[in-house]
Formats: sequence, C-alpha cells, structure tokens
Amino acid sequence: MKTIIQMLCISTIAFLFACNGVDKNKSSGADGWLNGDESQKLETIAKHLRGFDMAMVETGYRYQELYWAGKDENWEYAAYQAEKIKVAIENGLERRPKRAESAKNFLKVALPEMDSAIASRDTLRFSRAFNALTSNCVACHALEKVSYVTVKTPVERQSPVRK
Repeated sequence: MKTIIQMLCISTIAFLFACNGVDKNKSSGADGWLNGDESQKLETIAKHLRGFDMAMVETGYRYQELYWAGKDENWEYAAYQAEKIKVAIENGLERRPKRAESAKNFLKVALPEMDSAIASRDTLRFSRAFNALTSNCVACHALEKVSYVTVKTPVERQSPVRK
C-alpha cells in the first residue's frame, strides 16, 4: 500500500510539472499590453515605474495631504501620509540609489521629526516640523541639481479629504 501511495505522489508531481509548460512569451496584463519574454516584461514594467520622478509625484501629493491633515488636526491621516512619503522615497531610492545621499537628512531627520510632531498632536510643533520638512525638500532638490523644483507650503486644497 505504501508503495502505491508513493507511486501516486510521484506520478502526480510529475504530471503537475509537465503541465507547467506555460508560454513565457504570452501577453500579460489587462488587454495583453505586456509582451515579450519574462525579461522583456520586467523591462517594460521598470520603464513604466520610471526613476525617481514618479516617486516625487506621489511625494508631492502626499506632502499636500500631510499639510492639510495637520491643519485639520487629523493626526491619524497625517501619520498615514508621513509614512507613505517615506515609502515613496524609499521605493524611489531603490530604483535610483545614487539619490540616497541627498535624501539621507530627509529620511533620517526631517521625517522622524515630523512623526514626533504628529504624535504630539501639537499644531505649533507640527507647523515647525512641516517647515523643516519643506526646507529639506528644497535642500535635497539643490543637492540633486534640480533647484528649479521649488517646494512651498500648499495654499489650496486639491483633495476632498476633511476631518
């Protein structure tokens, strides 16, 4: 009986591996837009993720949301946005590690200060931390020779999120 079970297991495993002959060149994605072999598909995905610029698009959006969350004293939402800014920048640095030195102070000092200010639920402390965060954005842009990308405190809400 034990031998029969072993033979069935081996046969099943062999069958599953034989059925795994998936066409690696088969189109993927909605409507099959992702073409080529696995390597080509990964290159296409990398191209769409791009470099650090897409991380900055997300960071800019979350920067605005962070500001308004602090003004509304919506501390949970502010903490969420600060965390997502960190994730966006870290993901961007994974794609463009040469930017890491410029972002170091932002990640190691400015964001932790912001986290602390948010945790304190003190609007004055939040405002000071936000100003420091903004200054760090400007400094990082200068280090990366894109000082024409200026960052200022938001003046108009773009999101419907309110407390």
